[in-house]
Amino acid sequence: MKRGRQQELIRLIRLKELSTQDELIEELQKSGYKVTQATVSRDIKELQLVKTMSKSGRYCYAAPNGNDSDAAKRMRSLLITSAADIDFAENLVIIKTEAGMAQALCAAIDAAHCDGIVGSIAGDDTIFLAARTQEAAASAAASFKRMKVN
Repeated sequence: MKRGRQQELIRLIRLKELSTQDELIEELQKSGYKVTQATVSRDIKELQLVKTMSKSGRYCYAAPNGNDSDAAKRMRSLLITSAADIDFAENLVIIKTEAGMAQALCAAIDAAHCDGIVGSIAGDDTIFLAARTQEAAASAAASFKRMKVN
């Protein structure tokens, strides 16, 4: 059931520009899957779906293609377009984003497997990244800032 639902989710985001979890839920329900927001949220994380700019200019869910270089490009693109502030405290990197973009950027950071980052959590507009050390947090924050500027 889970595998079939996730395959349908991938099929739907390839066919349609879906930009909210509500839209994903609605389309999955039309396809016969009874899902909740929590289920869709878990699927998004497990499938490492990210929001990217579509041809029409909307941010829509997209599936990663498995290439680490592409994951880094997606992360950089989302940093540029959605990160408002990047800072660190002790071993935490804190990224403030535009409203609604934290989860997409966080998933992209997770998919890029950034050195020194051991965990992440995202809300609506804030990401907390746990680094192994204070030095790793400072380095990651500096790296993210460089990506945003360049």
